[in-house]
Amino acid sequence: MKKLKVVGLNFDHMHMGDLLRKCHQHPDVEIAGICDEDPARMREAMANFAIPPERVFTDPHRCLAATEPDFVVLCPATARHADYVELVAPYRAHVFVEKPFAASLAEADRMIAAVKRTKRLLAINWPLRWVPAHVTAHRLVREGRIGALQEVHFYDGNRGPLWHAADKLAIAPTAAMKRESWFYRKKRGGGSLLDYLGYGTTLGTWFHDGKKPSEVTAVTAGARGLEVDEHSITVARYASGLSKFETRWGTFTDPWIQQPQPKCGFVLKGEEGTISSYDYEPTIRVQSRAHPGGEIVPVDELRAPFADPIQYFVHCLREGRPLEGPLSPKISRIGQQIVDSAILSARLGRTVNLVD
Repeated sequence: MKKLKVVGLNFDHMHMGDLLRKCHQHPDVEIAGICDEDPARMREAMANFAIPPERVFTDPHRCLAATEPDFVVLCPATARHADYVELVAPYRAHVFVEKPFAASLAEADRMIAAVKRTKRLLAINWPLRWVPAHVTAHRLVREGRIGALQEVHFYDGNRGPLWHAADKLAIAPTAAMKRESWFYRKKRGGGSLLDYLGYGTTLGTWFHDGKKPSEVTAVTAGARGLEVDEHSITVARYASGLSKFETRWGTFTDPWIQQPQPKCGFVLKGEEGTISSYDYEPTIRVQSRAHPGGEIVPVDELRAPFADPIQYFVHCLREGRPLEGPLSPKISRIGQQIVDSAILSARLGRTVNLVD
């Protein structure tokens, strides 16, 4: 079977390196090209994945016209997601966007509309969707292990977006890096809320089986002189009760190296029990009526084609299947609604109804 051609377009987000690695490792995918306005940002990918110079571009239109990709991986700054999806759409390629969905619900809807016209797939990747603990927790919720879900509690983040590069390589950020980074620019979609709240609200919507809250309350905080927040707490009111989503740049440690306190991940409360599911941990803890002291449950082993986002996306393309769960625009849009509501609530300093 002919390999699917992929282009990696815009290297604003360090996750481009991670996604290109998964493309490089997939037997049915060929990296047909990479493109960024700054050639220096592509050098590491060229070396890591043996990409020849003739497949490296600085102009996206030249890149897309020359390579004719089957799908495009996009990693621009959050506020540029809609612009890039609209740029790619006329080339009739499927689109895979690294999280978050967008800087606003209006921009998310632009992305959905642009791809809908081409009858191609639009995926929004949330890396926490591929953490085995959370996949296991979701399975147990769907199986009714803790009864009807009432509450989702989410706390997540890291030391800061400049403390690591692709493949989670640790780096030591400088003051100049912070001044220059898009992560700290409000107009480019920076801030911990936009970086991490979508994780909680989108996977939270997945856990809540697509249900929406009626109202949202949020507060934010950040260091003096910053344009963006480094800490946010959002409370969403559902028919079943309150759920809480907290984001933090400035955790004591990075959770993929050493879990900080509070631990990063989810705690789910149902009518008949609870589940604690923490990022990257090999077990989850389940309380039930039969085991009120809790059981330690090993996480599920994720198997191809459901072990990583590129495997799953290629599987959907090959089989003509719709996207499901957090990668689908349907679930991600609800997550974005809650994010927009949180931004509005924090700005107004009061509770707001879910925006649409």
